Amino acid sequence: MKPPFAISQYTTLPLTFTEDLKLYGALGIEQVEICESKLSGANPDRELRAVQAGGFQVTSVQPRIHSPFPNSLRSTPAAPRERMQRLRKSITLFSRYFPGTVLVLNTGLAPGGNIAAARRVAVREFKAIARVAADHGVGVALEPLNPVYMNTDTFVCSLARAGEMIDEVGHPAFGLFLDLWHFWEDAAAPAEIRRQAKRIFGVHISDWRTPRAFGDRVLPGAGEIPIVALLKTIRQSGYRGAYTLEIFSDPRLKDSLWKNPRRTAADGQKVFGKIWRRVCA
Repeated sequence: MKPPFAISQYTTLPLTFTEDLKLYGALGIEQVEICESKLSGANPDRELRAVQAGGFQVTSVQPRIHSPFPNSLRSTPAAPRERMQRLRKSITLFSRYFPGTVLVLNTGLAPGGNIAAARRVAVREFKAIARVAADHGVGVALEPLNPVYMNTDTFVCSLARAGEMIDEVGHPAFGLFLDLWHFWEDAAAPAEIRRQAKRIFGVHISDWRTPRAFGDRVLPGAGEIPIVALLKTIRQSGYRGAYTLEIFSDPRLKDSLWKNPRRTAADGQKVFGKIWRRVCA
């Protein structure tokens, strides 16, 4: 059985959208995570039709605006309703080409540090977005981030807090996106994975080393994450979707994985195959 490997376009960020598809096709990678920011603004439909023509399965999408509040990737617009209106447009676009896919979300920063107020707004907006997603035949999933991003990107920094918000949203189209890099040090993670098993919409994989820059991830198996144990827990929970290689790096680093995205993609696919055999053993 072929390992359930997928790749995010963030992993090959220096390449163009078209170069991504050519590389993934050459490597036999069939499942991809699309990053809306890599689409050309003039004619995104042409590129999305190329994804279809290439026979790729789009397991998830990173929308250009993915949080009700500003974050490090998108500081404007600032108003939650305007940001969510743009997200609605992304849902409409991607659902037309890839029914059943999942759009990845987080919260952004709490204005003025008022997490309680920001949380109420986020729940309200996520409830509305979940209904839109369901109407379009796709899902949306909250990705809790590592606490190192608490002052730049989110106020949800654990699986437990994400689970509470998913409970409050209370819609079957609104689930959880796991990212090993973000939660691996959380001692409660295995229990939370089992508790939230039916709500897991996707999984990002990479490995951790103490960051030397804002983006400094390594390939699975090359860092400190007990990846086999965590993937076994996720698999035993009943999750049967893709495991998506998502590498953020910094080209200023001498050994940045973004300096040779073709090798990074090929090596990532290979090491995941080895890891997956251990997971299934």
